[in-house]
Amino acid sequence: MKLAEEKLGEHHLDEKEVVDVVVRFAGDSGDGMQLTGGNFTESTALYGNDLSTFPDFPAEIRAPVGSTFGVSAFQIYFGMEDVTTAGDALDVLVAMNPAALVTNVGNLVEGGLLIVDSGAFTAKNLAKAKYQSNPLEDGALDAFRVLDINISKHVLAAVAAFGIGHKAGMRCKNMWTLGLVLWLFDRDRKATIENLKTKFASKPEIAEANIAALNAGHAYGETAELPAGIHIYKVPKAKVAPGTYRNVTGSTALAWGLIAGSKLANIEMLFATYPITPASNLLHELVNRKEFGINTFQAEDEIAAVCAAIGASFAGSLGVTSSAGPGIALKAEGIALAAATELPLVVVNTQRGGPSTGLPTKTEQSDLNMALCGRHADTPVPVIATSTSTDCFEVAIEAVRLATKYMTPVMLLSDGYLANAAEPWKIPDVDSLTPFPVQHYTDAKDFKPSLRDDTTHARVWAKPGTPGLEHRIGGIERSFETGDISYDPDNHQKMTDLRQAKIAAIADDIPLQEVVLGSESGKLAVVGWGSTFGAIHQAVKRARGEGLDVSHIQVRYLSPLPKNLGELLHNFEKIIVPEMNTGQFINLIRAEYLIDADGLNKVAGQPFKIGEILAAIHEEFAVLGRQP
Repeated sequence: MKLAEEKLGEHHLDEKEVVDVVVRFAGDSGDGMQLTGGNFTESTALYGNDLSTFPDFPAEIRAPVGSTFGVSAFQIYFGMEDVTTAGDALDVLVAMNPAALVTNVGNLVEGGLLIVDSGAFTAKNLAKAKYQSNPLEDGALDAFRVLDINISKHVLAAVAAFGIGHKAGMRCKNMWTLGLVLWLFDRDRKATIENLKTKFASKPEIAEANIAALNAGHAYGETAELPAGIHIYKVPKAKVAPGTYRNVTGSTALAWGLIAGSKLANIEMLFATYPITPASNLLHELVNRKEFGINTFQAEDEIAAVCAAIGASFAGSLGVTSSAGPGIALKAEGIALAAATELPLVVVNTQRGGPSTGLPTKTEQSDLNMALCGRHADTPVPVIATSTSTDCFEVAIEAVRLATKYMTPVMLLSDGYLANAAEPWKIPDVDSLTPFPVQHYTDAKDFKPSLRDDTTHARVWAKPGTPGLEHRIGGIERSFETGDISYDPDNHQKMTDLRQAKIAAIADDIPLQEVVLGSESGKLAVVGWGSTFGAIHQAVKRARGEGLDVSHIQVRYLSPLPKNLGELLHNFEKIIVPEMNTGQFINLIRAEYLIDADGLNKVAGQPFKIGEILAAIHEEFAVLGRQP
């Protein structure tokens, strides 16, 4: 299906009270946009709005200053209602230089608010951004409300008393800007001030300079004579269930889910990984959690990492490894070894854009084919996908449960968007989580490593150093009866069928597929997996508000598929499958269920916009309306 986009009729910031707002901070990599966005997010969360964020890092490391491909951005969508995506068109764009402006202004709604550092619009910077003339002077920005401030000049004046020098002073620009935006949306500065004191505890003069810049930006908003229509905007608090909340990224939630899973399984965990963007944050989080029985190993390469994790599982612990697409490709033989030896292994794949080294900081759903089929021979493994940053916690627990119960590798699919995006998370009561304690095999009488559970088909898990339970396993095919090496063709057929049956049986142990929004039958279903959830949900919600008969189905379990998924899909006249790839999941369900489905595909290194999916829904209904 052709990718199109519809205008959603979203509000502009022309009223003093609005229900939701999309703000994007953009500047050079090194301008502190991620820090700025993170602090604004914390203030917004403390205020009580629902929110979702999207940090957009440049793919090139240390790109030249002022270049368009070196622009770093941080987007936040916040409001008083349910927020499931980081938003579409921008209501406010903060552009710290011409490159940030030219790469982002196309996303600003007509009439939106544009805040720019006019001090950065020098001839040199304009040339780097390929501007023929200064857009602040030639009328190119007349469609927007422009607040051009020489932030560079103001910030140097604000920090002059601290004697930190010109270069260090200019690094405070982001805090001056943040102070202005905090004023604009009536946010408290206290949390940011405390964060700055903590961050620069060893350099108090830098902390005080940044705080002074923050306060100066806020004071500018309070005291300056601003253009008409630019004032404090109120965004009412969201109605949320009572409880204790914190802001959490997908990577943090995944790490905590792995910890929770290991505790629920009552087993120690080894997290073995080779650092790779965007998966490294898992290691950063877990390396500090040794008090939970978590061991970490930073390996010299991807193969060493997966083999170390397999070794931990063989010894009776839970092996976990993590990477992005290129690293998963290198781990493929190790994953196949874990499947052949029937050892539990959790493999976290934080997907990113492009083949080979690709686009390391950009998001795509690029690895489903590799997750399902990216191993030699017939080597099925369960594959599950997380849909939101907070969902990562539950999915990680489920990956641990399946791996330990069925003695199999489990592939957990996240992506760059989910890993870095943040949203409020209601911290669960740990007593409400269902334990699934591991039972290592201890009966030495007539022990063989090939003994199996009659229900799950899982091989027994015996610690190899236990007296009477000494054994060896390996990658060469083993006898079904004894566990010894076997080249018998009939035995190989039996073992292949067994491994397939074991994974297929998991379908009896996972929930039936439910409809997220809408009815279980009707004209149209929009089917998603992974991080497409937010955009699909909002698009379907808006379409249903227009009276259209459309439902949203989000699939977590990709292998094996839920038992009722085929029947559910056949209840709809038409299916749309939005994916940030060229159509990997749609090919699976077409083959599995012989359904008529249309793909909506995007491989731009950027998440779907709500308007793109809404346009596809309208297009489908236009076709359905013409059918007899």
